[in-house]
Parts: sequence; C-alpha cells; structure tokens
Amino acid sequence: MYSVPVIAFAAPLFFLFEIVQLVAAERLVGVKQIERGTDPRLGGPREPMAAGWTLALVAYWLWMGMMLVPEFGRAHIGVLIAVSLVGYALRRNAGLKWILVILTFEGAIRIGMLLALMGRMWRTQF
Repeated sequence: MYSVPVIAFAAPLFFLFEIVQLVAAERLVGVKQIERGTDPRLGGPREPMAAGWTLALVAYWLWMGMMLVPEFGRAHIGVLIAVSLVGYALRRNAGLKWILVILTFEGAIRIGMLLALMGRMWRTQF
C-alpha cells in the first residue's frame, strides 16, 4: 500500500481546470463558430486570458512531471501525458470541424483519469 504524496492533492484543481477548459473550448471553437465559418484560431482570447491560460497549462504540465516521481498514480499520469500529446498531434493536423470533437474526447479522457486518481487517493487515505 502506498501513501498519497502531498503533490497529488492538486488533482482536484486540475480536474476543475479540465472542466473549464472543455466549456471554453465549446465557446471558442463551438458549433456556432463553425457554422459562421469563422476560424477562432485567428482571433483568439484576450491577452490577459491567454496569459492566465498559458500559466495554468505550464503548471499542469509541471505537476504531471512531478507526479511521475512518486510511484503513486504514475500510470494515471502516464495516460494523461500520452492523451495530451496524441490529442495535440491530432488537433495540429485536423480541420476546424474535427478540432472540437478531438478536444471533447481528449478532455473526457483526462477528466476520467483525474477522477480515477482522486478515487485512488480517497481509497488510500480512508
């Protein structure tokens, strides 16, 4: 039985971040944007929001990297990293209509992995 590392308790914050990211993706690259024929990648969010989002993504990746050190949850984090990299590669080469679909599946898998990690933390603690 493993003890839960302190750094793992940041998982709920990144779980909320994933949910917010899914909502923001729907608003930015949503069906309405696609129907209008506008490419949201050309305009993007305002600079303060983009800076905050970038900082959150950097913190997320740093957290995932640090979570690879303890043995607890290493498989969950490995899947999070793999899904993120594969999702990025697919989105990079996809047309606008497929980006929302890829983002939704990618986000759902990452949310599921974070939920599984939090469940394991709960079972280990109590």
